[in-house]
Amino acid sequence: MTPKLLQRTAVTLLLALITLCLAWELWLAPLRPGGSWLALKVLPLLAPLRGLLHGKRYTFQWTTLMIWLYFTEGVVRATSDRAPSSTLALVETLLALALFAVCALYARNTAPSRMTAQ
Repeated sequence: MTPKLLQRTAVTLLLALITLCLAWELWLAPLRPGGSWLALKVLPLLAPLRGLLHGKRYTFQWTTLMIWLYFTEGVVRATSDRAPSSTLALVETLLALALFAVCALYARNTAPSRMTAQ
């Protein structure tokens, strides 16, 4: 995959994860009726958005570390919550894994050592 395609895929996955987390905590399966403060968990996801949009390699690198928080939450809630929350948690886990893989591939493919070898 080309770096441009990887970048677009990463941005799409990040936006999907933000949308899922907001919808989950505000409308689909909030902890309390009417939504919960847990929706604020999307704030850290906004931090890498600009860097991913601009193709900043360093942002892709540290996003691979940050995304594990969302993977962990997804695994825990998928195994401990009831449906529909458990299903949403499974989707969060899959999105986090996909975002990790795409960001890692982008960082690997845009490494300075790979750019000079072409």
